[in-house]
Amino acid sequence: MRFNPVLEQLGSYPIAVVHERARAMREAGLTVIDFSIGDPREPTPQFIPAALKAAVPAVSQYPITAGIGELRRAIADYLQRRFGVAVNPETQVIPTSGSKEAVFNTPLAFVAPDDVVIYGSPGYPVYERGALFAGARTHPVTLRGDFVLRAGDVPADVWAQARLAWICTPHNPTGAVTSRRDLEDLLAVARANDALLLSDECYADVYEPDVYPEGPASSLQVAGPGASGVLSFLSLSKRSGMTGYRSGAIVGDADAIGALKKLRTATGTASPEFVQAAAAAAWNDDEHAAVRREIFAAKRAILRPAFERLGMEVVASHAGLYLWIRVDDDLATSGLLLESGVVVSPGRFFGPGGEGYLRLALVPTLEECEHAVEVLVQCLS
Repeated sequence: MRFNPVLEQLGSYPIAVVHERARAMREAGLTVIDFSIGDPREPTPQFIPAALKAAVPAVSQYPITAGIGELRRAIADYLQRRFGVAVNPETQVIPTSGSKEAVFNTPLAFVAPDDVVIYGSPGYPVYERGALFAGARTHPVTLRGDFVLRAGDVPADVWAQARLAWICTPHNPTGAVTSRRDLEDLLAVARANDALLLSDECYADVYEPDVYPEGPASSLQVAGPGASGVLSFLSLSKRSGMTGYRSGAIVGDADAIGALKKLRTATGTASPEFVQAAAAAAWNDDEHAAVRREIFAAKRAILRPAFERLGMEVVASHAGLYLWIRVDDDLATSGLLLESGVVVSPGRFFGPGGEGYLRLALVPTLEECEHAVEVLVQCLS
């Protein structure tokens, strides 16, 4: 049987390997504290499933790709409150079935053979995977220091061939935040080269308020009216505890959104309308997001001092869902912790530049985080 050669090129999804090992340990009856997968344990706020249940129709019908107006307006209202940005919900917003499929599928609407897609490494593996399946050439930029991708990190000749440039702020896996000045520089160079700036902002509402009083900035804030050349990717997974609902959005340049509507209509990719009703309720409420933000900050406050006492540097990690820890050997250290029932991700699983780091997703409960500290001290002292 013949397969797409890209499947062979990419191999297995690296985080899935860690997840399988953790599941095997649980099935063997062992206690496992799992920091490997970004799937928080806190219950979804009750008003969200209530909105979903109330919207389940007696007769099931196909959802439309553009999404229901109620949801598009809720997303636009959220952007006005959160970033002070005005967007047209009719032409600049499209709901998605989570962010992963949106990131993966987007290059299909814009990439021609031999176009270049830029992204940072370490980073979310789906940027590369979506680009390769779309037939693009990839240009990963190995990130160092503060793990922020800047315009000057990409050679001029690569920018000249680029069709898409991915950034992520707050960054997965490090929690690094791109400043407004760096966003402005990236957008200026992207526009000058007729490249779309694709900004993964799925963690925009997960941050430490004392470090970022106004929250991390959005690419939409520097794009100006109409958001020419910019698409922002949003998600309710971490903001609202809706990972299983698979609900996100793409917002920005109206012409680009129009192209995505054509693509997504052709593929039949649309979120069920009862999920969209729940999503509208979530985007319309900011209080629950603030509560969840404080919970994640409390987990950081438990874990960060433990690593610092061990003499291990915690890099960035004041936003997003993760702690990014510098270690001597990420594979050896993650293996040592796994033997004691604490599952973390080796940094190299997120690409070149991740070697020598661990990623901890802030998903275990507060009590589990406290227990994990005891294990960390015992294993790594």
